[in-house]
Amino acid sequence: MTTSTESRLSGIQRALGDRLVPLAWANLVANIGIVVTGGAVRLTGSGLGCPTWPKCTDESYLPHGELGLHGAIEFGNRLLTYVLVAIAVACWFAARARAAEHPLAVRLSTIIALGIPAQAVLGGITVLTDLNPWIVAGHLLVSMAIVGGCVLLIDHVNGPTRASSPLPVRRLSAALFTVGWAVLYLGTVVTGSGPHSGDLDSRRTGLDPQVMSHVHAWVVYLLVALTLVVLWQSRRLGLLTLFRAARLLLVIELLQGAIGFWQYFTDLPELLVGIHMLGAGATSAGITWVLLATRARR
Repeated sequence: MTTSTESRLSGIQRALGDRLVPLAWANLVANIGIVVTGGAVRLTGSGLGCPTWPKCTDESYLPHGELGLHGAIEFGNRLLTYVLVAIAVACWFAARARAAEHPLAVRLSTIIALGIPAQAVLGGITVLTDLNPWIVAGHLLVSMAIVGGCVLLIDHVNGPTRASSPLPVRRLSAALFTVGWAVLYLGTVVTGSGPHSGDLDSRRTGLDPQVMSHVHAWVVYLLVALTLVVLWQSRRLGLLTLFRAARLLLVIELLQGAIGFWQYFTDLPELLVGIHMLGAGATSAGITWVLLATRARR
């Protein structure tokens, strides 16, 4: 390798390093975005628009005219995976360039980057199992975990300086995080029990969607109650970062609750369900930030 080539590569690496923070944010936005586009696949009944994987059909990687709009929608969502890969790889190189300053960033960006092809494989399994609702639920929950990892990366490279919260507050935030994940899981069960399964012929969980909706709602009430307690405690103790995180999470929860009730009483219109899935990604990010806000960062 010539000196000039080495110099150019070094310059590219430094330039990426300077963009580590915006790339970390881009990772978060892109991974929430793929949740929404994946939801669009289900809500339009396009889950089997490409009936096999990794090819779209047995003969081709590309959809043909006979697959119609459903094939285009499903194939389009598959293509977005490459956008996520590009952002994740750029973020990984940026983290490598700043490894001395942010040593954990390389590991976090590696996990996020590896999570994307793992998600692609899991998405392929959902197609090959004709949209088994439990596998579809796992597919979404892995995305929620990746979103949480993106928040952890952002906090590591650009989070505010803070002291560790008192032990009771840390335990309370851990309980909130656990309940938040229960809410996300039950949300997938409700969806898997309802009408938006991704294809008219795909099977459901067999559970009563109305009962599961009420179970989901009661756990949401618990999450909101815990958020209010964290908000009160953080304000009382002067924990500014935690207060801001809990306040944002409460706003997300209230918006999610309003949308949830609205879609429940209007027979689950596709647009509202899609917005609710966007809120699920925001919820995963919010509960992760609350948990991190109780940990020290120098």
